[in-house]
Amino acid sequence: MGYFDFEKIFCGSTLQTAVDLLGCTLVKETEEGTAAGRIVETEAYTGPEDRAAHSYGGKRTKRTEIMFRAPGHVYTFEMHTHCLVNVVTEPEGRPEAVLIRALEPVEGIELMRARRKRQKDTELTNGPGKLTKALGITMNDYGGHFSEKPLYIVPGENPAEISSGPRIGIENTGEARDYLYRFWETRNRFVSR
Repeated sequence: MGYFDFEKIFCGSTLQTAVDLLGCTLVKETEEGTAAGRIVETEAYTGPEDRAAHSYGGKRTKRTEIMFRAPGHVYTFEMHTHCLVNVVTEPEGRPEAVLIRALEPVEGIELMRARRKRQKDTELTNGPGKLTKALGITMNDYGGHFSEKPLYIVPGENPAEISSGPRIGIENTGEARDYLYRFWETRNRFVSR
């Protein structure tokens, strides 16, 4: 399994990247072991014009600084008590990203169960905060690159059928709450909802 060359593979739009990530494998190596899952759900955030994006209006803060870097960088942020993970998608200076919303576990399932204190496979990684806890992704991963260990993405094949719909949890973002920027593998039981 090789790493992505993000400059070549993710040279389309953020929306296309959100679709292209479906079927790829997200891997995290830690001292406790390696955990990995197939990406089955994503959400696109299209930068300065997208009221739901952290970079809406071109806002550049300590938290969003990594979004202004080249594609493939790791953008982690904390929401409530959870760490969430995003892939920076556009050329340098264009702050857009794709949130990884759900995974289908493929490696390190016992480690995921221990971290999540859950036995049911479908509850391990079926949400953005759940998957980061299951894989051991933390704020320390901020600023890394998905082509390098310990947190990386391995190419995969797109699912045969992909669905799209509105993003989740962004009610106060005006018209942006209705954008069909969430993508998932149709009928996959690991999708968040």
